[in-house]
Amino acid sequence: MPGPFTLGEIASRLGGRVAGDAQLLIRQVGSLEHAGPDQITFLSDGRHSAKLAATRAAAIILAPENEKLTARPRIVADKPYAYFAKVSQLFNRAVRQEPGVHPSAVVSKTASLGKGVSIGAGCVVGDGVTIGDDCCLYPRVVIYPNCSLGKRVILHSGVVIGADGFGIAPEEGRWVKIPQIGGVRIGDDVEIGANTTIDRGALDDTVIEEGVKLDNQIQVAHNVRIGAHTAIAACTGIAGSADIGRHCIIGGAAMIHGHIKIADHVKVSAGTLISRSLTKPGTYTGIYPFDEHQAWKRGAVRLRRLAKGKKED
Repeated sequence: MPGPFTLGEIASRLGGRVAGDAQLLIRQVGSLEHAGPDQITFLSDGRHSAKLAATRAAAIILAPENEKLTARPRIVADKPYAYFAKVSQLFNRAVRQEPGVHPSAVVSKTASLGKGVSIGAGCVVGDGVTIGDDCCLYPRVVIYPNCSLGKRVILHSGVVIGADGFGIAPEEGRWVKIPQIGGVRIGDDVEIGANTTIDRGALDDTVIEEGVKLDNQIQVAHNVRIGAHTAIAACTGIAGSADIGRHCIIGGAAMIHGHIKIADHVKVSAGTLISRSLTKPGTYTGIYPFDEHQAWKRGAVRLRRLAKGKKED
């Protein structure tokens, strides 16, 4: 494990201003609630000042407006959470698989692998796949034919790239499969969580632009585009041909209808259904509050009556 580092050494590497003992030795990061006396933690905003008073941490990372909430040694930074992430990286170097192809992986002879690529146990890489430099495929990743990954892409276990999209056409009570002849194009520095699936395009490619971060168990349907540096939390479902902008944040279990467009810099709250295009940046929420079941039903009935213009009994 790297370190230890003094507060002064941390600030000299990452910026920020030290208030208090710059020679204080830090050995690891920790949470506000559970950090020990040789660890550094962070305060994201003043609402957690009670936890700050009770912490055992040796030092705190906080914003200038919160600097006077504690007399402990501290690093003052404009964005404490992002600064804490960099400090954590300083103490905890990423553990990656060694470059190379595991003996149990199946890699097509027509696939193209960049320098420093790591392909774990049980992975399958199909015909015509292109994988850029320094990509990491953890065990049991499957990449179907004619898909491409940029540089430094991380795919966690169980990811499936390029399975057929859900393309079917009705005919006389039956379904006719529509061949999915597009691919999947993934940009540089994308990370995709375990058991997430990204379908290939029906005609054009499904596109994940650079810097996108996808959590576990997300469904991305055919011909979706996800703009650069967007982050999407677990269990989100994105229907076909949705176009999501850049620098968006999508909360867990959100549902995105197909054939709609979401502007750049949009935030969607967890559990929200987006059924129409969002043309302006901002935060969008559509969560019906939970309650005891009978009370929830009564509330739902009242809403229906109000929607129909009926008065309460």
